[in-house]
Amino acid sequence: MSAESASAILKNQVDLLDFVDWSGVECLNQSTSHSLANALKQGYREDEGLNLESDADEQLLIYLPFTQVIKLHSIVIKGTEDEGPKTVKLFTNREHMGFSNVNDFPPSDTAELSPDNLKGSPVVLKYVKFQNVRSLTIFVEDNQSGSDVTKIQKIVLYGTTVETTDMKGLKKIEDH
Repeated sequence: MSAESASAILKNQVDLLDFVDWSGVECLNQSTSHSLANALKQGYREDEGLNLESDADEQLLIYLPFTQVIKLHSIVIKGTEDEGPKTVKLFTNREHMGFSNVNDFPPSDTAELSPDNLKGSPVVLKYVKFQNVRSLTIFVEDNQSGSDVTKIQKIVLYGTTVETTDMKGLKKIEDH
């Protein structure tokens, strides 16, 4: 995909970082000194010296709930050439997934990250499968070199919010 077509696709999409419900975010198998915040939070993810790193092996399981329903269009996962993620499986609206059951469910989409993707080129998703997303689980299955440590420098989610009715804001109409 050329840079021009990628930017045309992203024109109506926004960075969905502001819609992440931080109280529910989880990352399994992250290094305690190189956590998910390094790759996901504004400011941290722009610092190339900060990474999210896996701990016991190359796999990572990231759970991101949202404060409102979103439509996910594309994802940027930036990483190093050798230790960056390779196979990434995305699951929508699946809570409480672990390494023991991640293969029990079909992913909404699977991406094989190329060197261009690892430099920041977005992966355009099967948009029809990401229309009504309340949470996203990202399973990093392996990395580029097969080493024991996977490093992610930056994760950016692009999409739009779904305009939903705030049921708490509605007032009951009294019968006359």
